[in-house]
Amino acid sequence: MQDVDTLHREAMELVDQAVMARQRGDAEAFTALSRAAFTKERAAADLVANQFDLEPTRSVLHRSAAVLAIECQELRDAERLIGRALAGNPPDEIANELRDLLLEEVYSQRQAI
Repeated sequence: MQDVDTLHREAMELVDQAVMARQRGDAEAFTALSRAAFTKERAAADLVANQFDLEPTRSVLHRSAAVLAIECQELRDAERLIGRALAGNPPDEIANELRDLLLEEVYSQRQAI
């Protein structure tokens, strides 16, 4: 099984490639790369989900995976990831960012559907 650092690093490399695809105007590649990044980042977050003593790493991985879920229009997954992050003990700043992400991004996009 791949470790958290490897999964996170691979996810961030895919995000960089997705950004470059977007800049080239390649929507298909952007979508595929974003989904691949989301899959890896979610897997990394899953590996630390029950390690409540691993803050802020735990909540940062969940926040990152939630942002990617929103990018991929996986709003229910984003809600779950945010909820799981907040169920731990994230630092106040990250907790506030998670709440803002939930309220501003997820809920506004849900209403637009």
